[in-house]
Amino acid sequence: MKYALVTGGAGFIGSHIVDRLVADGCRVRILDDFSTGHRENLAAAGDIEIVEGDVGDPDTVAAAVENVDVVFHEAAIASVPKTIVDPLGSQRINYQGTLNVLEAARHASVKRVVFASSAAIYGDDPRLPKTEDMTPKPQSPYAVDKLASEYACLTYFHLYGLETVCLRYFNVYGPRQDPSSPYSGVISVFADRLRKGVQPVIYGDGEQTRDFIYISDIVGANIHAASVSAAAGGVFNVATGEKVTLNELFRVMADICGEDLKPVHDQPRSGDIRHSLAAIEKGAIALRLEPCVRLDEGLGIFIDASVCQ
Repeated sequence: MKYALVTGGAGFIGSHIVDRLVADGCRVRILDDFSTGHRENLAAAGDIEIVEGDVGDPDTVAAAVENVDVVFHEAAIASVPKTIVDPLGSQRINYQGTLNVLEAARHASVKRVVFASSAAIYGDDPRLPKTEDMTPKPQSPYAVDKLASEYACLTYFHLYGLETVCLRYFNVYGPRQDPSSPYSGVISVFADRLRKGVQPVIYGDGEQTRDFIYISDIVGANIHAASVSAAAGGVFNVATGEKVTLNELFRVMADICGEDLKPVHDQPRSGDIRHSLAAIEKGAIALRLEPCVRLDEGLGIFIDASVCQ
């Protein structure tokens, strides 16, 4: 891989992928409209190309894809509540944007597209852990668009020979998550509240579970997905295979910071799932994926950097 495009490259996950690609000696271009991404996230990246534009615009995407070998498609409206309020806006970016990337990549002879999918497509199916062959049960426009995008990726692989890999992210956390954004993960929100000494809000009883994965493991999964030949046409969970309740998560984070704050509970949010836990064997076999950062280790690193300063 000599030349890569990262859509959403100024965002939380995208910017970390950019940093890794640059460190590996790859030439990098990003496409971002900076609606949620931040230029400061790219400060350490050095000499990269920046295309400021909208992934929902096919002409912009076609220009951004020119001459690259691999596309890491991270651009999305990642807020489930926002997609519920505006499903058409979600469709334009989250599904049509993927189609724009695939079509541009096909015509530009791009070797591979790595697509950031989501565990949200599993919905609230009570069976655990979530395996890639389970019947999807999307419960939000966000999840519907991610699932439709996966089908589009597989169609382009089988019909046009464009190599695609879909990575179903579970709950990602790490530096550069913006706690003030509706797109932010619960860990960054908890960290922000702990830093300010303010009680956090947990929607529901807090006994819902999540499978959290540290950002460096997500980056590693993307790099493997771009380079392992057997991954082409595949769909893989990217997670740790371990679950924790939100109540337990906050207790651990509060203990690390020496705080005795108690969360406030509010009504569950529409579209939120109850339990989430990934089966990770398929990725371990095909992509040689193995999470390297334990939750307690990742929380310690993140909290030391963002809270206990």
